[in-house]
Amino acid sequence: MGSVRRRRALTALAAGGLVAALALAGCGSNDDAGSTASAPMSDAGGNGADAQKAAEGAPQAPQEQAQAQGGAGGVELAVDQRQIIYTGSITIRVENVERTAAEVTSMATGAGGFVGGDKRTDDGGRSEAVLTLRVPASRFTAMVDDIADKGTDDRRSISTEDVTEDVVDLDARITTQQARVASARRLLAQAKTINDLVTLENELGKREADLASLEGKKRRLDDLTALSTITVTLLGPDAQAPAPPKSDDTGFLAGLRGGWHAFTATVGVMLTVLGALVPWLVLAGLGLLVFGYVRRLRRGRPAVALAGPGLPAARVAPPTVPTQPAPADEPAREEKA
Repeated sequence: MGSVRRRRALTALAAGGLVAALALAGCGSNDDAGSTASAPMSDAGGNGADAQKAAEGAPQAPQEQAQAQGGAGGVELAVDQRQIIYTGSITIRVENVERTAAEVTSMATGAGGFVGGDKRTDDGGRSEAVLTLRVPASRFTAMVDDIADKGTDDRRSISTEDVTEDVVDLDARITTQQARVASARRLLAQAKTINDLVTLENELGKREADLASLEGKKRRLDDLTALSTITVTLLGPDAQAPAPPKSDDTGFLAGLRGGWHAFTATVGVMLTVLGALVPWLVLAGLGLLVFGYVRRLRRGRPAVALAGPGLPAARVAPPTVPTQPAPADEPAREEKA
């Protein structure tokens, strides 16, 4: 009995050792497979990073770039990050137009701007001056208030235009167009025939022209957003204030008023032309009356030949009376007789 129990114990130990050995072998194979599988994943991850870098370096579409820079569908930009065009006009009445114009000019140049236009009329108390100032956008509001303090503020108008989306769209289009120009240049360098060379040169010229146009629009927007425009009108004490700008009315009533003004203007022009033609028409009518009267006198008077001195009087032939031709049977009657 003791020997049988000992054999069973040895058999159980042997089976346990075999199971442990098999388990260790399975774990080793799984580790090898895991390490083998992890290598391609790391390679794939590396390739993915390279692909992502390449994609980041590639030009983005306009919509994607707009979202990346906070356009429609993206994160809203703060007010100081948006591209806004400020435009203002102010009319003030001052005691001395020339002195105030010089002060306003110094204010604009001191703020980092410049004078884009200067029109002045020196007429004593009726003097006027119109200045067009370009000042930094950050100084726009303060500059308008400082100018208003120089005299009596008669009229003020301020308008803004948000061009953030236009700027984002232009930036994206410029990036895309630059990539297209670079691609055309690479293809041009690889051209092998004359036809390919001419075709690629024409295409490159078109792409460069489009790129130059986009860059010009971008520079224009950058200028308008960087420097705001202020139109300052200075009036003397006795100068007449300019008429307010007319509102841009639309609709049926606006069209009716415009049509009536055009009709009255046309009638006025026609009456003016008619008044200029009346003297000529009267003169022409008098000429026709005189010509008709003279013609009737010539028809009613008999034709008389005047004899000159030393010449016999011309004889006037009597009027001839037309006679009827003889009938056709007259010769036959004469033969019978």
